[in-house]
Amino acid sequence: MPIYNAPTKDMQFILHNVLKVSEQDIDGYEELDRDFTGAVLEEAGKVATEVLLPLNEVGDTEGCVLENGVVRTPKGFLEAFQQMKDGGWTAMDCDPEYGGQGLPYVMHTAAQETLVSANMAFQMYQGLTHGAYSAIHVHGSPEQKAKFLPKMVTCEWTGTMNLTEPHCGTDLGLMRTKAEPQDDGSYKISGTKIFISAGDHDMADNIIHLVLAKIPGGPDGIKGVSLFIVPKFIVKEDGSLGDRNGVEVGKIEEKMGIHGNSTCVMNYDNAEGYLIGEMHKGMRAMFVMMNEARMGVGLQGYAQAEIAYQNAVAYANDRLQGRAVTGDENPDGPADPLIVHPDIRRNLMDQKSFVEGARALTYWGTTLIDRAHKNDDEAAEGLISLMTPVIKGFLTDKGFETTVAAQQVFGGHGYIEETGMSQYARDARIAMIYEGANGVQALDLVGRKLAQDGGKHVLAFFEMIKTYISENKGDEAFGADFLEPLKAASKDLQAAGMYFMQNGMKNPNHALAGSYDFMHMMGHVCFGLMWARMAKASMDALAAGDTDTEFHETKIATGRYYMARQLPATGMHLARINTGADTVMALDAANF
Repeated sequence: MPIYNAPTKDMQFILHNVLKVSEQDIDGYEELDRDFTGAVLEEAGKVATEVLLPLNEVGDTEGCVLENGVVRTPKGFLEAFQQMKDGGWTAMDCDPEYGGQGLPYVMHTAAQETLVSANMAFQMYQGLTHGAYSAIHVHGSPEQKAKFLPKMVTCEWTGTMNLTEPHCGTDLGLMRTKAEPQDDGSYKISGTKIFISAGDHDMADNIIHLVLAKIPGGPDGIKGVSLFIVPKFIVKEDGSLGDRNGVEVGKIEEKMGIHGNSTCVMNYDNAEGYLIGEMHKGMRAMFVMMNEARMGVGLQGYAQAEIAYQNAVAYANDRLQGRAVTGDENPDGPADPLIVHPDIRRNLMDQKSFVEGARALTYWGTTLIDRAHKNDDEAAEGLISLMTPVIKGFLTDKGFETTVAAQQVFGGHGYIEETGMSQYARDARIAMIYEGANGVQALDLVGRKLAQDGGKHVLAFFEMIKTYISENKGDEAFGADFLEPLKAASKDLQAAGMYFMQNGMKNPNHALAGSYDFMHMMGHVCFGLMWARMAKASMDALAAGDTDTEFHETKIATGRYYMARQLPATGMHLARINTGADTVMALDAANF
């Protein structure tokens, strides 16, 4: 069976040495000292390795089964889900008014990472519920919150999001699902939704579907979409469950991966639903769930890369194959371990530098969310709005690429199922697609987020990097290894932004042809900033006498590797963007 060990030391390093969470002026952060965060993450790691990891292969091989209208989850899932509920892992950052623990979102994210690495398909049941909880918490009426949230916090009831239909995915304005108003203020929902993760299962007493639908007579397109709460079982006034609602599972989708999660076709036939938020403003409410999901999907990308990397390192150390070119490293054995070969080490270093950079970027992003929500900070809200498509798109692109790189270390053994490496690649692949395919994320970044609020958020991003470089330029070695590459990459990104400003209005196709490159450029620059901060934190720790020398020296070396090998990719992407006109002319001339 594949191995997994929660990277608690790395998590703690980012939380305390890099982000210095307990020193930040965000409500609740004063309680996040090393002892507290360490205890939480250690326990999350135990749940991940002892409860969820053994079920990862089970879920992949057994999958879910539809029997007599009810979805049965793989063996062991029901008991594991109960342990998650009993341990309070579903309620960490939820509102105490509804039974939550009220911890900051950054702690929820850090704990989730270990659980997602151990069993991505399983953890989606809780993840979708958390997103539905958030949407109701923000946009629901007081009565709706009181009725649905307490049992969603505990996952006695789970949640879903229902957007996609057979004929429309990204273009939700084309949806056909209808919501007919009733005299009692409810609505009758009819239509078909597809690709609904955790759409039905046997681990909760009720499932609360959030469904996008159109009320007859409303505006055309996306402006006529509303959001509805549609429970699987009607909830009575006293909170008990009543009759089955008019919602059924049409089938379970046969998928490439995440087999342990029930991805369903959902049929709504005059199902009773309740409007959440304003009429015809459904996307505003749904975006609360979607944006949270995009952050979570970015986490999925690097969490799968983390477990794949751990197994690749273990295999490279154990597998004997060939001899080192500089002489025998294992003279008493018939061959040397794979780890001695330069290309294997390069491959593993690419993986390591990605995973650790992605973790730092994601945790930083969640501190922005906490600052925006807890401190009502508009600047933090704007910055995380800018960063969300980057976190989702870049981390899932590179996360999948990293799982494939880890699979490559195994050679032929990586291609057979018993090593588990195939599952990580198959599971990670969906993250590039759902919650807005990554091409859509790039279009959102370039087409909407760069110009948002007059461009002040992207300008603030550049100013943040400029300020960091200015504040840390005293150390020549640090400057040469970290600040100069970061400065050069930031200039590349600014040049690309200027290209879009100059060409976006008069030649939108030229500009948008480079949107994917820009998303990756911005991801690399974010990683450059994160790696500079991590390396500086390790240098400071060593200067202060921290005895964990090997850990910090390895962190600095990995940072240097990323800055030298990966960060210059911004120049390549800029060159591609600058050929936008030629690219579009070639596309127009091509006979597809």
